[in-house]
Amino acid sequence: MESGSIIFSFFLIFAGAAVLASIALYTRQPLLIAYIVLGALIGPSGMGWINDTKLLSDISHVGIIFLLFLLGLDMQPAHLAHMLKKTSWIGIVSSVVFAALGYAIGLLFGFTVMEAVIIGAAMMFSSTIIGIKLLPTTVLHHKHTGELVVSILLLQDLMAIMVLLFLYSNEGENPTLSLLLALIALPLLLLFAFAFVKYLLLPLMQKFDRFHEYLFLVAIGWCLGLAELAHAVGLSAEIGAFIAGVSIATSPIAQYIAVSLKPLRDFFLILFFFSVGASFNLSLLDEVFVTALILALLALSIKPLIFKLCLQKSGEDKDTSWEVGFRLGQTSEFSILIAYIAANVALIGTEASHVIQATAIMTFLLSSYIVVFNFKSPIAVSDKLRRD
Repeated sequence: MESGSIIFSFFLIFAGAAVLASIALYTRQPLLIAYIVLGALIGPSGMGWINDTKLLSDISHVGIIFLLFLLGLDMQPAHLAHMLKKTSWIGIVSSVVFAALGYAIGLLFGFTVMEAVIIGAAMMFSSTIIGIKLLPTTVLHHKHTGELVVSILLLQDLMAIMVLLFLYSNEGENPTLSLLLALIALPLLLLFAFAFVKYLLLPLMQKFDRFHEYLFLVAIGWCLGLAELAHAVGLSAEIGAFIAGVSIATSPIAQYIAVSLKPLRDFFLILFFFSVGASFNLSLLDEVFVTALILALLALSIKPLIFKLCLQKSGEDKDTSWEVGFRLGQTSEFSILIAYIAANVALIGTEASHVIQATAIMTFLLSSYIVVFNFKSPIAVSDKLRRD
């Protein structure tokens, strides 16, 4: 098999992931760690066995889309709107605190004002992937803890889109116009999605519900189609996929679709975490390690505390507030995307970009350990805590 082919790359990734996952399970480590470590080992900065990480990253993005679609399937629209209303101030206040913290650390370590602003922006968000991947899908999504996590993450995703619009505007687009169009597009996309589902999609599914292959195809087409439409109108594919899921959440067929798509989602998510490890330039680690470590430790300690204080202020009990805080105690895959785009448009240098990336990877790893060893999750090493 040609070493540069996508099939050979898949062989290396999944065979290597199987080996490292086995070691991780024997040593009682989270599986996510194995995928990220594998990316660092055989990616461009490691042994160089896989160099086309851009293609793999694009493919793995589909995993994020399916994850948000499945999440939407478990969300009742009325209750979701109630939760977003309740947690909106928490998401905004916490993001301002995290941004100020990242900005101050950036200036302290000698980065320019713009670089410090971008570092602060990258600190604002928590990982949708880590937060949702470590939620038991059949237990917490219908319970209060999962709803709080999801509503905060969704609000952060909306804010992340605004940051990305600002960055894209530096490639020549009008930032005010882009933001205005996105704000107009969101309610229109919601109206379109619910009308399309009510008058066309659900009648088709109900008519041909005996053909499981048909339901599977329609679900994938709806998910990817609305994701692409959302991207085309200036929103993110993730938000489009989530809306696609929410729009059919009230249907009796929703849970069947969710179960059917889980293996497909996991396939792409392995590629996502592999690409996170493979994308990091290990030769720059010495230059960025100290700054990234401080940012990571601050994120892992300050984020849970801020979320805990805000949630208790809104009436949540102490245990729930702490758990939500620790589940959201990392930076985000959006942080990595912000670093890429800001570097590409020359708003920040290579060192600042890798500080953000290294911080994200460290918090992914450490936060996964914290959650897996202390709270219920699908990949917990303890039988007592393992819930799918």
